[in-house]
Amino acid sequence: MTLDEALERYRSQVSILKKGYVQESYRIEQLRRVPMAKTALREITSVDIATYRDARLLHRNPVTGQVLSTSTVRLELALLSNLFDIARIEWGACEQNPVVQVRKPKPPAGRDRRLLPREERLIMRYAHAHPNKDLAALVSLALETAMRQGELLGLRWERVNLRSRIIHLDDTKNGTKRDVPLSVKARNVLMRLEPQTSGAVFGYTANGLKSTWRFMLQKLGIADLHFHDLRHESISRLFELGTLDLMEVAAISGHKSLSMLKRYTHLRATRLVRKLEGHRNRGRQAVLDLLVPYPAAWIPVLHGYRVVVPDFEGMCAEAPTLDQALEAAQALLLKHLLHLFVQGLVIPQPDEYLTALPVTAKVVMLPSFDVESLQANPPAA
Repeated sequence: MTLDEALERYRSQVSILKKGYVQESYRIEQLRRVPMAKTALREITSVDIATYRDARLLHRNPVTGQVLSTSTVRLELALLSNLFDIARIEWGACEQNPVVQVRKPKPPAGRDRRLLPREERLIMRYAHAHPNKDLAALVSLALETAMRQGELLGLRWERVNLRSRIIHLDDTKNGTKRDVPLSVKARNVLMRLEPQTSGAVFGYTANGLKSTWRFMLQKLGIADLHFHDLRHESISRLFELGTLDLMEVAAISGHKSLSMLKRYTHLRATRLVRKLEGHRNRGRQAVLDLLVPYPAAWIPVLHGYRVVVPDFEGMCAEAPTLDQALEAAQALLLKHLLHLFVQGLVIPQPDEYLTALPVTAKVVMLPSFDVESLQANPPAA
């Protein structure tokens, strides 16, 4: 039996029973194209496997032009190792597994990509204007529920209970059923999709969503953001609420391994600073947390200066002098932040990247209030 014949038998008898059958089929096709595939299983040595490993680590993806990740190579080697074990034990096609003797590439560090406030605004604006209304709903639900892409695309109306605000998932990645609670925002997103008694919630396929996502990011100028990163972001936000413990977040996200769950959470340092302060002056600290500097840009205009605060769409002020324009923008910023605070709405963190601003703009950090002065001389009760 050659490796090519073994791979085809493995696909029809083993891979087809796995949830990741489609993805594993791609790996099998890749392995069937290499010269080693014409070699008999009994004749393949650890040297052949190591040569294949080294060649794959140098290979560049024809679409992105980037070198293959070590995760991709590790998955291919894991598939080969499992194939040789089955061929040896169940098929009697070889005497040993040469993959076990070969060093595996070092696994990459877990991704720590967080969705920036500006990126979220750009994506949602684009998605709401997209002809397919499913795009905006998918992004919103991914951020609100921490569901995986496959779980979202496979979601059916029979599993959605809008009255109790629960989604029941029968088929998950790790094979365990779970119930996903819906926030008010998530329920409203589903309501706008015109609920049905049965059928698929979304019409996107995995490849269709992948193409749409890639085109959108290129058009918006957003780099290195995967759809799966929305799940990372959602889980991190659940922790940052401060009201859920580790087991409760795991129940929502569906993680069996708490060590894996830890890889998915990248808490913002600003939230951790607040916890270090404990519960002292909680009310006063809550107000002071609003008064962080936000980036602003000033641009000369015909009759003076214009100051724009890009973190808040449409927020700008004009005045004859730069000082007056900055003061007016500061007043608008403070008023808006206090409005969000009173209404109990989410206050976005200051954006770190200002690529959307004009090249001629001069960037300054606009305080919503003189925080240092306020902390040094707090107002009387």
